[in-house]
Amino acid sequence: MVTGEAAVAGAGVRRYAANPADLPRGTLVDLFLEAIALERARAQLHRAEGGWLSISHAEVSARVQSITAAMRAYGIERGDRIGILAENRPEWAWADYAALCGGALTVPLYPTLPATQMAHVLRHSACRMLFVSTAEQLAKVGEIRADLPALERVVVFDEVATPGAGVQTLSALMEHGVAQGRSDAEFRAEAKRARPDDVATLIYTSGTTGEPKGVMLTHANVHSNVIAATRHVLKPHADDIALSFLPLSHIFQRMVDFQIFSLGTPIAYVANIDLVAQALEEVRPTIVVAVPRVYEKLYAKVLAATGVKRRLVLWARQVALDWAKITLAGDSPGAALRVQHTIADRLVYSKLRAKLGGRLRFFVSGSAPLSPQIALFFYGAGVVILEGYGLTETSPVTNVNQPEAMRVGTVGKPIPGTEIRIADDGEILVRGPQVMKGYYHNEAATREVIDEEGWFHTGDIGSIDEDDFLRITDRKKDLLVTAGGKNVAPQPIQNAVKMSRYVTEAVLIGDRRPYTILMVVPNFETVEEWGRQQGLSWDSPAALAADPRVRKLLEREAAQRLDGFARYELPKKVLPLAREFSLERGEITPSLKVKRQVVEQVYSDQIEALYAEPAPASDQ
Repeated sequence: MVTGEAAVAGAGVRRYAANPADLPRGTLVDLFLEAIALERARAQLHRAEGGWLSISHAEVSARVQSITAAMRAYGIERGDRIGILAENRPEWAWADYAALCGGALTVPLYPTLPATQMAHVLRHSACRMLFVSTAEQLAKVGEIRADLPALERVVVFDEVATPGAGVQTLSALMEHGVAQGRSDAEFRAEAKRARPDDVATLIYTSGTTGEPKGVMLTHANVHSNVIAATRHVLKPHADDIALSFLPLSHIFQRMVDFQIFSLGTPIAYVANIDLVAQALEEVRPTIVVAVPRVYEKLYAKVLAATGVKRRLVLWARQVALDWAKITLAGDSPGAALRVQHTIADRLVYSKLRAKLGGRLRFFVSGSAPLSPQIALFFYGAGVVILEGYGLTETSPVTNVNQPEAMRVGTVGKPIPGTEIRIADDGEILVRGPQVMKGYYHNEAATREVIDEEGWFHTGDIGSIDEDDFLRITDRKKDLLVTAGGKNVAPQPIQNAVKMSRYVTEAVLIGDRRPYTILMVVPNFETVEEWGRQQGLSWDSPAALAADPRVRKLLEREAAQRLDGFARYELPKKVLPLAREFSLERGEITPSLKVKRQVVEQVYSDQIEALYAEPAPASDQ
């Protein structure tokens, strides 16, 4: 697979990997028209009071056509920007496909964003029309609408009693579209005007630093990713059904939904993360994509057992880990381990799989690093998690593991049509048809990340092994440099500590400091249980976090999980925090990435006080 440049940089390490492929060029409109031509009764599913209801391809087509006709009647032209502010639901897809078929650019917004953070995106993109899901989302737009001169019309998916000036319900919009009397032939002729190199969507990066930038993805960018990922991973089955619950404002779920819909596979939409557990058992999906935080919570829930049951779970976890390591290495487990695995499956693993619906072919994980221990445990329990890699700027997938070619701790090999190169400083570079056109109205930022040879500079640090599997080690700008000049990669340390049942989030700090400190958001449910057993008393989470005995607990948990790290990398102190990180306070991005600089500012007084305390005796 290695071609061109002398790729070998040392024993078992490569600088370059490629997966050549002649991918067809096309548009997202092509995929939509091919899908609705299947004319199946179940294209989309959503939950109502009576259970899960199905929407056919014919119904999807009719609704998309009516929305497109209404847009045109209201003066929306090719190249105009259309915003979508909504949770995952069928209407999100209708609005998206309608914009694409009408030649408008879709601008998705995270439904969790507060009004003040939405304003920049809507102003910068100059959206003329905005779709929102609920009265609550409409109210947020009302707070900032006076500052959005380009916004002419807001369309609400739900039936609100008094829409207000410049506001219309989706049902009224579709009625207006039907009244235009456009034929199916006229709709298709308009839709087919889309060209592969046309910009299809503007997606504003959530960004851990600075203002969001509008990523311009063309039809060809996303179309190539859909085709490559379908051939590379899905290999669809006739009875597949997918669950869609990651925000469609994120290109990861949206690309997968384009992919799933194009295959004629039903998509069940879940609007609220709290409803996912119920949906898994009711829908019994075969394909689900999620971010590591979802798997971390599932894993923590399994380990939250107490008493005799906890001993059983811990034993079953070790059996799963042993089984996974041997199996993934291509060997066969011995007789004793096979017996143990059979017993653990009956008592623990089968119950876990049942909670996930019992039909899951695989999970796909992306957006952030997944702990190898979590991946191994689930694999040993019969739940395959395929970890992949990509960015908004790469539509998004560049690499992914496959069921038949899986290496835990890596993000897999390049998908078809993709080249990966490791720069001299360790940065991962990507070249392929999925690389964005550039940043909207920001040529300088575009030139910073796409060089003259077409390589996109990801900002991530990684390595390629002898079999072309890519391993991510950290963010280039995330590396901490201590006062002693030592480079410390925070991600591996944070991920290791988050394996503790007492830890929800961990952030390592210490740039230009004499040593590192670990900020920890406790898992208050398990810490409170531990506190009651220890006879602690507290009147608030803040009081519990401030208890010196809780700090000692978290220090022990961190120390146990950081064995093997270099001495200079180890945090010398732990700072328990009184609450989880918040999007409203700007501490995390909508995709749940921690903004280290913001967190350091928010907790600056506590950080300075901790550094002012004497360092542990062994480090003085």
